[in-house]
Amino acid sequence: MAFALELVGERWVPLILRELMFGPRRFSELRRGLPAISANVLTQRLESLEANGVLLRRRLPPPASAQVYELTEWGYESEAALAALGRWAVRSPLHDPRLPLSGASLMMSFRTMIDPARAAGIDAEIGFRIGPDPFAAHLGNGALEVTRAPATAPAFAMSTDEARNIAAAVYAGEPLARLEAAGLVRVEGDRALAARFVTLFPLPAKVA
Repeated sequence: MAFALELVGERWVPLILRELMFGPRRFSELRRGLPAISANVLTQRLESLEANGVLLRRRLPPPASAQVYELTEWGYESEAALAALGRWAVRSPLHDPRLPLSGASLMMSFRTMIDPARAAGIDAEIGFRIGPDPFAAHLGNGALEVTRAPATAPAFAMSTDEARNIAAAVYAGEPLARLEAAGLVRVEGDRALAARFVTLFPLPAKVA
């Protein structure tokens, strides 16, 4: 455990891993998902993670020709540990659910908090757009698989400028219709399935 924390326990490192969990990111995209981190600190953390074999740098083929950071196969295995920590920490009365979320943070929370029993019998493709970031999700067998890409034929799609607007429906019980009326969330497609989807992620009870 101590060695694991040496590898990924430095400040910002778990959040960098979270941002990379759904596919490669440019340096500028990482900064956008982690607006409070300085460029210098982000560079240091990326270099450390690369040296430890958790991520790698590569250049996208033309016409993009941009350098991106991507988790190694071993780096992707860290999701289970991060999810367990997140599920444990959310039980604290000190957890503040009102803090801003990135799109990757919201997607990881869905993968962490989904209740397989509530999701039983659903097999559907779902599209999300959080600000400029698209996510394609497949809900099936009580689990949610997510990639950072546009959904091709989703049963329904949700879009918003800020991830916390969708989180309000999922974790705070805010009615989707009210969020839509306020212009905070847009829903297209199977609205009944969308309404069921936001009930699939119950939060565990807080500790006394």
